Amino acid sequence: MAQCVWTNLNPLPSPLSSKILTQNPLFSTISSFEAKPNARKYPKILLSVKSSQGQHDIRTASLDAMLNSGRKEEVFGSIKGSLHNCLSETNLQSTVPGLKSKTRGKVRDIYDTGDYLVLVTTDRQSAFDRIIASIPFKGQVLNETSLWWFNRTQDIVPNAVVSVPDKNVTIAKKCSVFPVEFVVRGFVTGSTETSLWTVYRSGVRNYCGNVLPDGLVKNQKLSANILTPTTKAEDHDVPVTPEEIIERGLMTQAEFDEAREKALSLFEYRQHVALVHGLILVDTKYEFGKSSDGSILLIDEVHTPDSSRYWIGNSYVDHFHNGLEPQNVDKEFLRLWFRENCNPYEDKVLPDAPEELVCELAWRYIFLYESITKSRFDMPLTEEPIHDRISRNVSSALSSLQ
Repeated sequence: MAQCVWTNLNPLPSPLSSKILTQNPLFSTISSFEAKPNARKYPKILLSVKSSQGQHDIRTASLDAMLNSGRKEEVFGSIKGSLHNCLSETNLQSTVPGLKSKTRGKVRDIYDTGDYLVLVTTDRQSAFDRIIASIPFKGQVLNETSLWWFNRTQDIVPNAVVSVPDKNVTIAKKCSVFPVEFVVRGFVTGSTETSLWTVYRSGVRNYCGNVLPDGLVKNQKLSANILTPTTKAEDHDVPVTPEEIIERGLMTQAEFDEAREKALSLFEYRQHVALVHGLILVDTKYEFGKSSDGSILLIDEVHTPDSSRYWIGNSYVDHFHNGLEPQNVDKEFLRLWFRENCNPYEDKVLPDAPEELVCELAWRYIFLYESITKSRFDMPLTEEPIHDRISRNVSSALSSLQ
């Protein structure tokens, strides 16, 4: 495939050649366990981990430190200065020659050039099956987080990236997208209809082909990561078994087996890296496509705050043992505000999200990026509208690809 343009990123060791995957040194100290239905005594879960760089203690990353750090004050100034320069909508088809069509997703605007797809990650924030706000720098965070991971997981699975002409834009190969989302889970948790804890609590013990034991409790670590694939219905995701995927012709057995292996390997590698950086990767989703030469490619986004659930590692054990919810870094607090101030499913017009909550969510996205990459997030301070910058950069990139 074409070389990806990530000149500002520091490469990690090749994940498949690293001892991280073959020996599991990070998760070997986190015990999996079976909880008894009527007992609250659990074996101690150790969260100190070792890596080739030496000893790391997950307690060095805490939610309190994140929320009250000097870095937050610095970043907040840039966020507030960008509240009125968010990328909420794009119309590149009117400014960039060669774009044939536009597809508007919840967060991404996708343009077809004939040979490639131009994926623009906007600052739109979705919840309740609608857009509820625009979050400064969100699109850049998602795009650059995905690129960081695409660059470091090519030995596990090739991806569709061709070039990265802008902080919010990825140009990708066109491929046939499999209509299956590969959801990988490491813990029994969640509150939606398709979440593992919701279906388990209702009595389900065989979910998407995974046999689950009795006695599990909410937020417990599974003894092994599991795959719970879903397929798209008209307006929501539907859990599906591997057998149903094959029977419906959504994938061949060989395609499914390869994608399943890649998804589980990606998730295991990401769990190790997250743990070293003080975070627990709880679950995530992957999407795959098939290129014209028949190879399976990783597409869409990978390991972003939108596609993955992260918990703060240092407090997980105490919270779990005391029946408390894990500390997390996600958009739930913004969802709760809308639920308390309107009916987000039925009201035609929603109230504006409070500025302080928008800034807080923007900061949390940036915090996750910096925790994951160990790089300082580059926030453009120019007054140039983001759409103008993207239009110029995409035009230049497409000209060079012709």
